[in-house]
Amino acid sequence: MTERRIEPVEMTLVPFDEVVERFDPALGLEVHVELNTASKMFCGCPTEFGAEPNTQVCPTCLGLPGAMPVVNRKAVESAIRIGLALNCDIAEWCRFARKNYFYPDMPKNFQTSQYDEPIAFEGYMDVTVPNEEGDGETFRVEIERAHMEEDTGKSLHVGGATGRIHGADHSLVDYNRAGIPLIEIVTKPIVGAGAKAPEVARAYVAQLRDLIVALGVSDARMEQGSMRADVNLSLSPKGSGVLGTRTETKNVNSLRSVERAVRFEMSRHAAVLESGQKILQETRHWHEDTGVTTSGREKSDAEDYRYFPEPDLVPVAPSREWVEELRGTLPENPTARRARLQGEWGFSDLEMRDAVGAGALDVIEQTIAAGTAPQAARKWWLGELARRANEQGVDVPALSVTPADVARVQALVDEGTLNDKLARQVFDGLFAGEGTPDEIVAARGLAIVSDEGALSAAVDNAIAANPDVADKIRDGKVAAAGALIGAVMKEMRGQADAGRVRELILEKLS
Repeated sequence: MTERRIEPVEMTLVPFDEVVERFDPALGLEVHVELNTASKMFCGCPTEFGAEPNTQVCPTCLGLPGAMPVVNRKAVESAIRIGLALNCDIAEWCRFARKNYFYPDMPKNFQTSQYDEPIAFEGYMDVTVPNEEGDGETFRVEIERAHMEEDTGKSLHVGGATGRIHGADHSLVDYNRAGIPLIEIVTKPIVGAGAKAPEVARAYVAQLRDLIVALGVSDARMEQGSMRADVNLSLSPKGSGVLGTRTETKNVNSLRSVERAVRFEMSRHAAVLESGQKILQETRHWHEDTGVTTSGREKSDAEDYRYFPEPDLVPVAPSREWVEELRGTLPENPTARRARLQGEWGFSDLEMRDAVGAGALDVIEQTIAAGTAPQAARKWWLGELARRANEQGVDVPALSVTPADVARVQALVDEGTLNDKLARQVFDGLFAGEGTPDEIVAARGLAIVSDEGALSAAVDNAIAANPDVADKIRDGKVAAAGALIGAVMKEMRGQADAGRVRELILEKLS
């Protein structure tokens, strides 16, 4: 038996800048994606998220004797589409294998997966990481394979302080998740990133998530576990050209945590190596609250899993005609789409990053398609509407206001019926369910007043109330007109045509 090294509880980490001066990092990312098929990978049980525990199970996904699995065609289709989108070769013939290991929430004591015959292999994804010049640096992440497998059940450890098995009074197992289709996407070692290694890891997972969502094969919600990343990392002496011993940080569930986990492990590895110790090949647990990893279990090698071909399933042999048919269903690559839209809309890099970060790209595109100028669409969705989404605790696209609503509000602004302040009141009405933008303007009496008589009277009142300001304007200090415009707008509850008010003021005081 291999002797385990017990880490000291407290360890002085090597500062990140010093790590990249002395060591070369190598990354490897294994991303698990739960597919959104209606049924499980090898049986007909439903896959609805959040169902009562152990209500979506059958003899097959419980691993009962005599139960026979059948491959889910839709899952195979999704796997092929993912492989094609990642520029992979698609196997003409591949098999499932049994991965043998004991785990309490895996009812069969083996996982049906793929080993040396994956459905997709030898692909790549180009990821862009921002640099100081603002134009970004591109790294090619090579994909070793994307293979099909089934998920395990879920253990719930009760009575402890951390939710982990250590310190728990007892454990419960929910097998609803057992057998849900998974695609595991495994990269080759990512070398040469240096100090940008944490950012490259985050950018890769972010772009992969965007791709998965664009394909429509999963919602890829990391916070719900439908997309999870395992982060492999090793360090080697600067310029040595060899790969060091790796650790694998399991089930990292946010983009920010992917970056933080890489950064922490780089500093920890360096501290271990510089203390004269060896890195233990093991799994690690990521702790979101403290931003550190702790030791899990010693990492197994492939031979420890005793893989052998699954005898109860026939090989999968997708025809070339089917593969090409699926290739024709691929959407525009999200990265290429963003570049195209940025060029069409004239957005700066920062404006585009803000739109993507807010998840507002689709609603902005739909608003522009409805006739709104790009900058106006961006202004509303990333300003007023993003603020309201934050107040409601929802994503921007989940707001009840639609792109068509926003386009009509902006059209009323462009026509001179509204100004931005009045438009915000129209949004109040939209969120309150008071009708269409036009109905709200009419019901609330929000239209800008352009009646010459009413405007002239209001200007006269403002001049009379502010004689000192009027004198400045008569003396040629035109900038002082702003005070009188403000007085008129206040009297008319913000509904005056500010441009016409300014013209009247200058006419009367010239």
